[in-house]
Formats: sequence, C-alpha cells, structure tokens
Amino acid sequence: MSSVGIVMLVHSALDRAEQVARHWRAAGCPVVIHVDRKVPRPIYDAFRTACANDPQILFSKRHTCEWGTWGIVAASQSASEMMLETFADVRHVYLASGACLPLRPVQELIDYLADRPRTDFVESATTADVPWTVGGLDSERFTLRFPFSWRKNRFLFDKFVALQRALGLKRKIPEGLTPHMGSQWWCLTRQTLSAILQDPNRARYDRYFRQVWIPDESYYQTLARLYSGRIESRSLTLSKFDFRGKPHIFYDDHLQLLRRSDCFVARKIWPRANRLYQAFLTDQSEAMKRTEPNPGKIDRIFAKAVERRTRGRDGLYMQSRFPKHGNENGLTSNPYSLFQGFTELFENFEPWLKKATGMRVHGHLFAPDRVQFAGGDTMINGALCDNAVMRDYNPTAFLTNLIWNTRGERQCFQFGPGDNQAINGLVARDTNAQISVITGAWAVPLFRSNRNFADLRAEAARLQKIESEHLTILRSGLTKARVRIWTMAEFVESPMEPVQMIIDEIATAPTSQLTEAPKMVDLSGFGQFLQNLKNQGMHPYLMGDFPVEPDPVNPPKSLRKPYLVR
Repeated sequence: MSSVGIVMLVHSALDRAEQVARHWRAAGCPVVIHVDRKVPRPIYDAFRTACANDPQILFSKRHTCEWGTWGIVAASQSASEMMLETFADVRHVYLASGACLPLRPVQELIDYLADRPRTDFVESATTADVPWTVGGLDSERFTLRFPFSWRKNRFLFDKFVALQRALGLKRKIPEGLTPHMGSQWWCLTRQTLSAILQDPNRARYDRYFRQVWIPDESYYQTLARLYSGRIESRSLTLSKFDFRGKPHIFYDDHLQLLRRSDCFVARKIWPRANRLYQAFLTDQSEAMKRTEPNPGKIDRIFAKAVERRTRGRDGLYMQSRFPKHGNENGLTSNPYSLFQGFTELFENFEPWLKKATGMRVHGHLFAPDRVQFAGGDTMINGALCDNAVMRDYNPTAFLTNLIWNTRGERQCFQFGPGDNQAINGLVARDTNAQISVITGAWAVPLFRSNRNFADLRAEAARLQKIESEHLTILRSGLTKARVRIWTMAEFVESPMEPVQMIIDEIATAPTSQLTEAPKMVDLSGFGQFLQNLKNQGMHPYLMGDFPVEPDPVNPPKSLRKPYLVR
C-alpha cells in the first residue's frame, strides 16, 4: 500500500480523469474521486463503470460544486473522509483535480513525502499578507455573508454586499480562528486532516465557512494552523493565475516550460493536450530529474506573458486590446520624423532628404485631398491606401498602422496647418516622434500664389491660428516627443546648422558634414508681403522679424535722390 492517497475533484473531461487516476494507481496510490453532481447521471455511471475493475478507485458522495461556494469544500470533505476510513496506510492525502497532471514519476512524490512524514504542504497566509486577490474581497470575505453565487447571481451578490456595508453588519469570526488564505490544492498529513474532519467544533466551523466567499481557499488553510505541527506554506501543485485571477491553461506547446518547473503536479491542463498527457504519463526514462520543486524558475516567463497580455507590443493595436488614452504601451513601434515648414521653404526638399538620409520620405500624409505617399504610391505596407476619407475615419490609427507595418524603416513625412490636425496630441506624446517645425513657413506658398489679397489675408489668419494651437500642444508639459522649433526668420538666417543636426539624428549611417543645404525658395519681397498683411489688420507673428526690403520701383522718400532746385 502507498503512503500517499489521492483525492480527485472532477467535473469535466472524465476520460482524462480516468487516465490520470489509473496513472496514480499504477504507482500504488489509492484514489477517491468526487464527481460534481451537475454531471449528468448517465455520464457519471459510465465513468464509474469504466473504473469499476480497480477496487482502489472509489467514488465519494456527490455534491454540487459552484465556484466560490461551500460545495467544493464539502466535496473534499466527503472524499477525504472516505480516504481516511478506507485506506489506513495512507499518511498524506493529496488534493488534486481532474485537470491535474503528474509531471514527475509518482514514486518520487511518494519518496519526497515519506522523507517529510509530519509536514503539511498547504499555502496559508493571513489576509494582510496575501497579494494575489484580484478584483475581489480580502478581509471582508470573512466578516460578511455570501448566500448568493457570484457567478450566477452577480446582481444580488453585489447588492447584498453593499447592504451589509451600509448597515455596518459584520460576522463574528469563531473564537480561536485566525483567517488564512491560499491555494486550494493542498497535501495534508493524516494527523492534520483527521483532526480537521473530526474536530468537536467542526459543525460550528462549517456553519461559519459556508457563508465565507471562496471557502475552498480558506477552510483548510485556516484550520490547518490549529493542528499542524509543521506547515510549509506552499502547494506542491503548479498552478499559475493571470492578471484577472483566472488560472492559466497549459497546452501542448508548454511541454518544455512544465519540464523546467521540476514540480510534481500541474494544473490546469487542456483536455486535448495529447502531447502533454503522452509525455508525462509515460515511463520513468521520460520523466524529469529528481530535484526540489521550484515553480519560481518559470515565474519570469509568466511575468512576461502577463505583461504582453496586459500591455501588448509597442505600437500594435488589436480589437482585443483597444488603447486607453494615457495607458498605451508605446504609442508607436518605431522612431519616425515629422517635418513642418520644410517643403514650403526649400525646393524639392523630399528628394533631397531621401538622398541625404536614405529614408523613405513622404509628402503630406494628412493633406486634405489625398495621402501623399513617397514616390506617388497609392498604397503602402499594411494595405494602407491614399484615400483621404478612409484615412480620416481614424487618423491616429492610420499613423500607428503605418509605423507598425513599416517597422525597421524610419518614416519621414511632411505636416502643416493645412493638414488634418487630429494626430497632434498623439505625436506630441509619442517618444518615438522627432518633430522639427519652422513656424510661419506656411505663409511662403501664400506669398508665391496669385490669389486676391483679401483671400490671402483670411487664409493666413486661419493657418496661423491652427499652427499656434499646434505649437501650444508641442510646448505642453505632457509632450514626450523630441521637438525642435525655429521661427522662419531665425532658420533662414542660418539654415545649415539645424539641417545638419536633423540629418545626423535620423540618418541610417554616419553622415559627413553637409556642404550645402537644400535650395531655398526665393524670398525676395516676403518681408513686404508680411507688412502688407499687417497693414490689412492681420498680425503675422509666427515668422519672426523679417526686414522689409526697399521697393526698387517705389523706394521710400529717404532713399530717393533729391530734386535739384535751380
């Protein structure tokens, strides 16, 4: 007879439960199975008949098991009582579920427990020391009543909790008990388990825990503290939970991960993980090495999985994780550059920049008529087309998708006050963005156009207002982008230094000193154009101080040759 007895709580995948039960039995461990009363009778009878040829696979009284309610504790009590009464040689009782899978030879577990005959393995910590309660109650689960199922009657559950809080109702914890919490998957010695089940005060304790929330995580964890001579506050079952408090499910591709854990048992195993069942329910030669169980070895991997699940990849947005403003994991996936005012001030700036940096240089991606992709393309990676209507349905998504689908290649594009301004906030908060702005350069195309001056004045006022609002965003304390801003007047005075600085930052390879800047447009008469705007009542202040050049046709009086008086 084995010194270890297995209590299995089963509610689904009964074929897998039978397979695992026979694996326990092959190592000599008696097994008592509790099958949830919600399992239909014909299915239960078939399962019981399939196991009938082994007299040491027994079935206990059935209870209805609902998550967070007393039924799970009652099920483990009934099965444990049967185990202790029927198998006198059992020294440790190991609680497992139908979704548990032994990872190491069962004999190693038997030997491990034989070397620790008086040690109880049950995770047991006070409520003040438990960090893993997620979206639930900690101390209140012991001081309030919970007659309603959290899953089936969530409305009544929440309302009754709120009512008890409002009325200041609190339950009295039975004298002598200090509530503890922990994993429901324990391994207790006969002495401790029998003391719990045969305690003269058991009826009183059971009445109390019947209305504790999730009692299977506190009943044995609390009562074991009364009777155990030595508790190791840990479970021998590898059971991981995600950030929502739900158990991780192990699939076939977790095989090597489970091997690295060195644990005796793991849950929850997907019923169709054929590779896992084949690998671990096998002969000794395929099993893991003898060593102390150490689930912490894989904690780093689970931590990375949780981070990936909750935060995602930098700059990748999916239907399952829609971004929350201010809580994104990287607004975009790669660095990119935004140029404002450069194409207006320099002739053929885009081809010059492409040649100087080797980057893909777009025109105005957010122009009102169409998306100006580099080279005049109508479509780019990720099936992003040049249709302005589709782009403007969600401009920020358009930009983040463009950066994601071209990752590995820095994108450079032009921007201005005439473009769709919906991306301003996103770009300003994005650490991947490099923003270079020449303020007031939007006036150059107006200066060179052949439009009525009244129309030019109105358009200049509109564009200046838009750019001023954009600059306010860029100068905000919330801005995280790399921002450089020059007035047009100071940039024109010495263009080589800022252009060289920009090129050095974004070029794929080290660049030599630029010998010449891109060719600047002819600005003769631009100062007078700005003065004319002022004369018409519009104050163009974003350009800086441009001198008004003398008019060679109608020079000021101070520059005219004096008349000779004869």
